[in-house]
Amino acid sequence: MYKLFVGGLPFSTNDDELQQMFAAYGSVASAKVITDRDTGRSKGFGFVEFENDEEGKAAEKATNGSDVGGRSITVNEARPMKPRENRGGFGGGGGNRY
Repeated sequence: MYKLFVGGLPFSTNDDELQQMFAAYGSVASAKVITDRDTGRSKGFGFVEFENDEEGKAAEKATNGSDVGGRSITVNEARPMKPRENRGGFGGGGGNRY
């Protein structure tokens, strides 16, 4: 599997449209536009997973910097997400106030 990060997408782009953008380059295993969990609106980026590494690399090369809906998209191999620092939740430090 070869996973691509696709940034700079128009906010109107949905999963099906993202899949269709990359289908010309090979067998797309999945395509997902990332949305805000509270509003459900697109965050303007997504991920496309190819079953074949060579097809994924070809799609990356062909589409990076291309125009989609008047916006220049960024396409590169997805990197694993960095672990987030655990800040304890509840909005900030300050010690125990009870």
